[in-house]
Amino acid sequence: MNFTWSFSSLKDYINCPKQYQEVKVLKHYVKYPTEQMRYGTEVHKACEDYVGEGKPLAKNYERFKPVLDSLIAINGIKYPEHKMGLDINGKACQYGKGYWVRGIVDLLVVDGKEAFIVDYKTGSSKYPDVKQLTLMALMTFEHFPEVENIKAGLLFIVNDAFVTEVYRRENIKKMWETFDPHLERLTHSYENDVWQANPTPLCGWCPVRTCEFHKER
Repeated sequence: MNFTWSFSSLKDYINCPKQYQEVKVLKHYVKYPTEQMRYGTEVHKACEDYVGEGKPLAKNYERFKPVLDSLIAINGIKYPEHKMGLDINGKACQYGKGYWVRGIVDLLVVDGKEAFIVDYKTGSSKYPDVKQLTLMALMTFEHFPEVENIKAGLLFIVNDAFVTEVYRRENIKKMWETFDPHLERLTHSYENDVWQANPTPLCGWCPVRTCEFHKER
């Protein structure tokens, strides 16, 4: 496999292989951050600084303090915005060198054989996608071989909702099966240069204006 990936890039491919090709492979177009994405980045930074460094929250984010304080109270060594990578064999490697897949955990807490993963979300909790937690758990198991069990959660901090998952080291093989079908499709696209467009109601926000399904908003 001659490509690298992350949870977000694989999700982009699943949503529309054609857009993925035009943006990430051919680099004909750029996906610029939306207002919602910029807000999410700002909230992530505020949470990271508060939990990791004790930096006071801005007044408009003070409502997040109780739930962030509960994270600070968790026992263990805390790793805010922790970067991890895996090589082609699924072994731990640097985030920026020699990786096949990489990702950043918003907050990782390691306490002996137990670990806790949190990913901050600013969007709706109506359709949570826990696959991101699964990938972060797989990376954690490789980078922290002493960890046997992981409690993970998507913290929808604006909506005060928490979607949780539990992972165990003995289930690593089954966890990878979550991604196998999508990675097989992505590999097939690269090997055969086949990138099928996937028209959806979001086509009006797609930067690939040459696509036959593109719609002007």
